Amino acid sequence: MNRQFMYSKSRLLLLFVFLIALLSEVVGCEQAQDIKKISLQKSERIHTPQTTVENEQSLKIAVSAMVSPTEIFSFYKEILNYISVKTSLPVQLVQRKTYEEVNTLLKENKLDAAFVCTGAYVEGHDDFGMELLVVPVVSGKPVYYSYIIVPKESEVQTLNDLRGKSFAFTDPLSNTGKLSPSYMLAKEGEDSNSFFSHTTYTYSHDKSIEVVAKKLVDGAAVDSLIWDYMDHRNPLHTSQTRIISKSEPYGIPPVVVPKELNSHLKEELRTIFLSMHKDSAGMKILKELRIDRFIVVPDSAYTTVRTMQQWIENEQ
Repeated sequence: MNRQFMYSKSRLLLLFVFLIALLSEVVGCEQAQDIKKISLQKSERIHTPQTTVENEQSLKIAVSAMVSPTEIFSFYKEILNYISVKTSLPVQLVQRKTYEEVNTLLKENKLDAAFVCTGAYVEGHDDFGMELLVVPVVSGKPVYYSYIIVPKESEVQTLNDLRGKSFAFTDPLSNTGKLSPSYMLAKEGEDSNSFFSHTTYTYSHDKSIEVVAKKLVDGAAVDSLIWDYMDHRNPLHTSQTRIISKSEPYGIPPVVVPKELNSHLKEELRTIFLSMHKDSAGMKILKELRIDRFIVVPDSAYTTVRTMQQWIENEQ
């Protein structure tokens, strides 16, 4: 009787060890797949064309976390591949969690270019001379908006109806996800700390859309370009939200370079962007991203953003 019990116990123990090993293998594979996709602390090589031994240079291009890391890879992979082919250089996609971290890399000349938020550009330009390279034209104009969104079935109709409710901002340096809604409140003599019951940062616009769709917060401020793109391509979450406010137009998020970037490389990159819509490969990528073309604009395109910043500073 005792021997049979010990035998059964041994079989159970072996089965348990086998299941643990199997589970570890499955989880390990899933984690490995995730690590290959994204990295917030490291850069990821996008494309490595055939190069000579003497040409070991690579381009480091960052994308601010306007969308989550997985979406960044999806959105920008092809455009970075295109740049790699045109320059005959490998391109590394650099990702960081916050806009400020990308600005710091630009300030320290650790990047060759970056796709940044409008608010981050204004901050970087005024702080350390970050330079405009090009901007996208979307639906015929180089502008975008801040949307205030709420759950689809919410009774909220205006920003004032969100008083005493929870709200999601995107990033402290975000124009549409922080500065614009803060400006709206400042004009009414309010500030987010006293107006909302609770605020949080999601650090990407798609996450802000998702938390509103899932009713984890009562409202959020998001980038119109990202809401419109997601609503067109995959409305899983946008279909569960409703826009209650649309801001005035702002200068669109630009492609920027550090002030000290080699002038020849700067002009080469600018020419590549400005010519994308003129060849079939570039046009196909732009169409997927819902971009008409890239153009050059002056820094004055961002005057309205600076005006909002000054208003808020004067009210504090």
